[in-house]
Amino acid sequence: MSTVRIPAGPVELDGELVLPPGARGVVLFAHGSGSSRFSPRNTYVAGVLQHRGIGTLLFDLLTREEDRDYDTRFDIALLTRRLLAATAWLQGDPGTQGLRLGYFGASTGAAAALQAAAEMGGRIAAVVSRGGRPDLAGERALASVTAPTLLIVGADDYGVIELNQQAYGLMSCNKELILVPGATHLFEEPGTLQQAAGAAAEWFAAHL
Repeated sequence: MSTVRIPAGPVELDGELVLPPGARGVVLFAHGSGSSRFSPRNTYVAGVLQHRGIGTLLFDLLTREEDRDYDTRFDIALLTRRLLAATAWLQGDPGTQGLRLGYFGASTGAAAALQAAAEMGGRIAAVVSRGGRPDLAGERALASVTAPTLLIVGADDYGVIELNQQAYGLMSCNKELILVPGATHLFEEPGTLQQAAGAAAEWFAAHL
Protein backbone atom coordinates (compact mmCIF):
# COMPACT_ATOMS: atom_id res chain seq x y z
CA MET A 1 0.00 0.00 0.00
CA SER A 2 1.23 3.49 -0.88
CA THR A 3 -0.05 6.64 0.79
CA VAL A 4 -0.50 9.28 -1.91
CA ARG A 5 -1.39 12.95 -2.22
CA ILE A 6 -3.57 13.81 -5.20
CA PRO A 7 -3.60 17.39 -6.52
CA ALA A 8 -7.13 18.63 -7.21
CA GLY A 9 -7.16 22.32 -8.05
CA PRO A 10 -6.47 24.36 -4.91
CA VAL A 11 -6.40 21.33 -2.58
CA GLU A 12 -4.63 18.00 -2.18
CA LEU A 13 -6.53 14.81 -1.39
CA ASP A 14 -5.21 11.94 0.73
CA GLY A 15 -5.38 8.46 -0.74
CA GLU A 16 -4.23 4.85 -0.46
CA LEU A 17 -3.05 3.10 -3.63
CA VAL A 18 -2.63 -0.68 -3.80
CA LEU A 19 -1.20 -2.38 -6.89
CA PRO A 20 -1.08 -6.19 -6.71
CA PRO A 21 1.71 -7.84 -8.72
CA GLY A 22 0.79 -7.97 -12.39
CA ALA A 23 -2.28 -5.75 -12.00
CA ARG A 24 -3.85 -4.88 -15.34
CA GLY A 25 -6.21 -2.25 -14.01
CA VAL A 26 -7.00 0.10 -11.15
CA VAL A 27 -10.42 0.85 -9.65
CA LEU A 28 -10.98 4.31 -8.16
CA PHE A 29 -13.41 4.37 -5.24
CA ALA A 30 -15.88 7.25 -4.86
CA HIS A 31 -17.30 7.04 -1.34
CA GLY A 32 -20.70 8.26 -0.18
CA SER A 33 -21.58 11.37 1.78
CA GLY A 34 -20.13 11.53 5.27
CA SER A 35 -17.62 8.79 4.50
CA SER A 36 -13.92 8.78 3.58
CA ARG A 37 -11.13 6.60 2.24
CA PHE A 38 -11.43 4.65 5.49
CA SER A 39 -14.99 3.47 4.75
CA PRO A 40 -15.06 -0.10 6.14
CA ARG A 41 -17.41 -1.27 3.38
CA ASN A 42 -15.31 0.17 0.56
CA THR A 43 -12.14 -1.10 2.23
CA TYR A 44 -13.65 -4.59 2.29
CA VAL A 45 -14.61 -4.43 -1.40
CA ALA A 46 -11.15 -3.10 -2.26
CA GLY A 47 -9.60 -6.09 -0.50
CA VAL A 48 -11.70 -8.49 -2.57
CA LEU A 49 -10.59 -6.74 -5.77
CA GLN A 50 -6.95 -6.83 -4.70
CA HIS A 51 -7.18 -10.60 -4.17
CA ARG A 52 -8.36 -10.82 -7.78
CA GLY A 53 -5.25 -8.94 -8.93
CA ILE A 54 -7.00 -5.60 -9.43
CA GLY A 55 -5.42 -2.38 -8.16
CA THR A 56 -7.42 0.03 -6.00
CA LEU A 57 -7.29 3.72 -5.13
CA LEU A 58 -9.29 4.79 -2.10
CA PHE A 59 -9.10 8.53 -1.52
CA ASP A 60 -10.92 11.39 0.18
CA LEU A 61 -13.18 13.28 -2.22
CA LEU A 62 -13.28 16.21 0.22
CA THR A 63 -10.83 17.81 2.62
CA ARG A 64 -11.63 17.72 6.34
CA GLU A 65 -12.76 21.33 6.22
CA GLU A 66 -15.03 20.75 3.22
CA ASP A 67 -16.56 17.65 4.76
CA ARG A 68 -17.84 19.70 7.70
CA ASP A 69 -20.24 21.44 5.27
CA TYR A 70 -23.27 19.17 4.84
CA ASP A 71 -24.19 20.72 1.48
CA THR A 72 -20.73 20.06 0.06
CA ARG A 73 -21.18 16.34 0.64
CA PHE A 74 -24.01 16.41 -1.90
CA ASP A 75 -22.27 18.66 -4.45
CA ILE A 76 -22.15 16.04 -7.20
CA ALA A 77 -20.39 18.40 -9.62
CA LEU A 78 -17.58 18.97 -7.11
CA LEU A 79 -17.30 15.27 -6.30
CA THR A 80 -17.09 14.54 -10.02
CA ARG A 81 -14.28 17.06 -10.50
CA ARG A 82 -12.36 15.47 -7.66
CA LEU A 83 -12.79 11.99 -9.16
CA LEU A 84 -11.62 13.30 -12.54
CA ALA A 85 -8.58 14.88 -10.85
CA ALA A 86 -7.69 11.52 -9.30
CA THR A 87 -8.17 9.87 -12.68
CA ALA A 88 -5.82 12.36 -14.32
CA TRP A 89 -3.26 11.78 -11.56
CA LEU A 90 -3.31 8.01 -12.19
CA GLN A 91 -3.04 8.55 -15.94
CA GLY A 92 0.02 10.75 -15.44
CA ASP A 93 1.85 8.58 -12.92
CA PRO A 94 4.52 6.32 -14.48
CA GLY A 95 3.47 3.39 -12.29
CA THR A 96 -0.18 3.43 -13.33
CA GLN A 97 -0.50 5.31 -16.61
CA GLY A 98 -0.65 2.12 -18.69
CA LEU A 99 -3.38 0.46 -16.63
CA ARG A 100 -7.06 0.26 -17.48
CA LEU A 101 -9.33 2.23 -15.15
CA GLY A 102 -12.65 1.52 -13.45
CA TYR A 103 -14.90 3.36 -11.02
CA PHE A 104 -16.64 2.00 -7.92
CA GLY A 105 -19.21 4.36 -6.42
CA ALA A 106 -21.30 4.10 -3.25
CA SER A 107 -24.28 6.31 -2.37
CA THR A 108 -23.65 9.82 -3.75
CA GLY A 109 -20.26 8.65 -4.99
CA ALA A 110 -22.05 6.53 -7.58
CA ALA A 111 -23.47 9.69 -9.18
CA ALA A 112 -19.98 11.20 -9.34
CA ALA A 113 -18.62 7.97 -10.84
CA LEU A 114 -21.24 7.97 -13.58
CA GLN A 115 -20.79 11.66 -14.38
CA ALA A 116 -17.05 11.15 -14.59
CA ALA A 117 -17.49 8.05 -16.75
CA ALA A 118 -19.74 10.00 -19.10
CA GLU A 119 -17.02 12.64 -19.49
CA MET A 120 -14.16 10.15 -19.85
CA GLY A 121 -15.91 8.00 -22.44
CA GLY A 122 -13.94 4.95 -23.57
CA ARG A 123 -11.06 5.70 -21.21
CA ILE A 124 -13.08 4.14 -18.36
CA ALA A 125 -13.40 0.39 -18.75
CA ALA A 126 -16.14 -0.34 -16.19
CA VAL A 127 -18.33 1.18 -13.48
CA VAL A 128 -19.93 -0.45 -10.43
CA SER A 129 -22.45 1.22 -8.10
CA ARG A 130 -23.22 -0.29 -4.67
CA GLY A 131 -26.24 1.08 -2.86
CA GLY A 132 -25.78 4.10 -5.07
CA ARG A 133 -27.81 7.07 -6.18
CA PRO A 134 -27.15 6.95 -9.92
CA ASP A 135 -30.22 9.11 -10.48
CA LEU A 136 -28.28 12.07 -9.06
CA ALA A 137 -25.93 11.87 -12.06
CA GLY A 138 -28.69 13.36 -14.22
CA GLU A 139 -30.37 12.12 -17.37
CA ARG A 140 -27.79 13.58 -19.75
CA ALA A 141 -24.84 11.92 -18.04
CA LEU A 142 -26.61 8.59 -17.69
CA ALA A 143 -27.45 8.55 -21.39
CA SER A 144 -23.81 9.37 -22.22
CA VAL A 145 -22.11 6.60 -20.23
CA THR A 146 -20.41 4.09 -22.53
CA ALA A 147 -18.54 2.03 -19.92
CA PRO A 148 -20.13 -1.30 -18.93
CA THR A 149 -22.04 -0.50 -15.74
CA LEU A 150 -23.25 -2.73 -12.91
CA LEU A 151 -25.81 -1.40 -10.41
CA ILE A 152 -25.91 -3.37 -7.13
CA VAL A 153 -28.84 -2.62 -4.82
CA GLY A 154 -30.13 -4.23 -1.65
CA ALA A 155 -33.39 -6.07 -2.30
CA ASP A 156 -34.81 -4.45 0.86
CA ASP A 157 -33.52 -0.95 0.08
CA TYR A 158 -36.98 0.34 -0.81
CA GLY A 159 -37.04 3.68 -2.59
CA VAL A 160 -33.44 3.36 -3.73
CA ILE A 161 -34.38 0.32 -5.82
CA GLU A 162 -36.84 2.40 -7.81
CA LEU A 163 -34.29 5.20 -8.29
CA ASN A 164 -31.78 2.68 -9.63
CA GLN A 165 -34.37 1.18 -11.95
CA GLN A 166 -35.14 4.63 -13.34
CA ALA A 167 -31.45 5.36 -13.90
CA TYR A 168 -30.96 1.93 -15.46
CA GLY A 169 -33.68 2.68 -17.96
CA LEU A 170 -31.90 5.84 -19.09
CA MET A 171 -28.61 4.07 -19.82
CA SER A 172 -27.80 2.56 -23.20
CA CYS A 173 -24.41 1.00 -22.39
CA ASN A 174 -23.72 -2.64 -21.52
CA LYS A 175 -25.47 -2.76 -18.15
CA GLU A 176 -26.83 -4.99 -15.41
CA LEU A 177 -28.90 -4.44 -12.26
CA ILE A 178 -28.48 -6.87 -9.35
CA LEU A 179 -30.67 -7.02 -6.25
CA VAL A 180 -28.92 -8.64 -3.27
CA PRO A 181 -31.50 -10.62 -1.24
CA GLY A 182 -32.00 -9.46 2.34
CA ALA A 183 -29.78 -6.39 2.00
CA THR A 184 -30.72 -2.86 3.01
CA HIS A 185 -28.92 0.34 2.03
CA LEU A 186 -25.64 -0.23 3.89
CA PHE A 187 -25.37 -3.99 3.24
CA GLU A 188 -24.97 -4.62 6.97
CA GLU A 189 -26.88 -7.91 6.96
CA PRO A 190 -24.77 -11.11 7.22
CA GLY A 191 -23.27 -12.15 3.90
CA THR A 192 -24.76 -9.31 1.84
CA LEU A 193 -21.62 -7.20 1.50
CA GLN A 194 -19.71 -10.31 0.49
CA GLN A 195 -22.25 -10.93 -2.29
CA ALA A 196 -21.97 -7.34 -3.49
CA ALA A 197 -18.16 -7.42 -3.43
CA GLY A 198 -18.11 -10.71 -5.31
CA ALA A 199 -20.37 -9.34 -8.03
CA ALA A 200 -18.23 -6.20 -8.31
CA ALA A 201 -15.05 -8.28 -8.58
CA GLU A 202 -16.55 -10.42 -11.34
CA TRP A 203 -17.63 -7.32 -13.26
CA PHE A 204 -14.25 -5.62 -13.05
CA ALA A 205 -12.36 -8.82 -13.82
CA ALA A 206 -14.44 -9.26 -16.97
CA HIS A 207 -14.03 -5.69 -18.22
CA LEU A 208 -10.61 -4.59 -16.98
